Amino acid sequence: MQVIDVEQRSEEWLELRKGKIAGTTLGEIYSKRGGRKLGFYQVIAERLALDPDEENRMDRGIRLEEEAREEFEKRTKKKVTEVGLCVSDISSDIINSPDGLIKNSKGKYTEAIEIKCLSPARHLQAVIENKVPVEFESQKIQYFVVNEALKTLYFVFYDPRVVTRPYHIIPVHRKDVEATVEFFKGFQIGTLEEINRIVEELSF
Repeated sequence: MQVIDVEQRSEEWLELRKGKIAGTTLGEIYSKRGGRKLGFYQVIAERLALDPDEENRMDRGIRLEEEAREEFEKRTKKKVTEVGLCVSDISSDIINSPDGLIKNSKGKYTEAIEIKCLSPARHLQAVIENKVPVEFESQKIQYFVVNEALKTLYFVFYDPRVVTRPYHIIPVHRKDVEATVEFFKGFQIGTLEEINRIVEELSF
């Protein structure tokens, strides 16, 4: 074992720990159920990404969203339309807020984009696993529930701090999620009926 004489929590100490597995990191990497936890991607991010700044995560996401949309248009040659809100034909209480919609030649919005500007670790997780993180599952499905013409949703992951892979697209096709879409369509209709019934009972 090598001992390095450095003051704990100093800048030098923090720099020496970067991209390595320490005791606390081990708990963030090891999973009893197998698979990779976020700590695995954090170690990779510490080796590949620029140091994060102090910018608020939400502010940063808003700031980078336009950049990511422009990059998508440049790479795919698809024109993205920004909209505020989409309301389902099934119920005006079923909505979503897309980051962009794409018309086909007949003027229907058959494609859409959802932009994610995450931490470097979570960005790299999406790049390496090449799948939409589970925490965005309901958001992904809602696009298809609300827009019945939607055929493909592009999840765009963008983080310029990951200089080797700042941009990544994961396409989601309706045919691959149709059963889940139908389930959540029915679930939302049933839930709204129950909510409306309770509201009506409590209003009188």
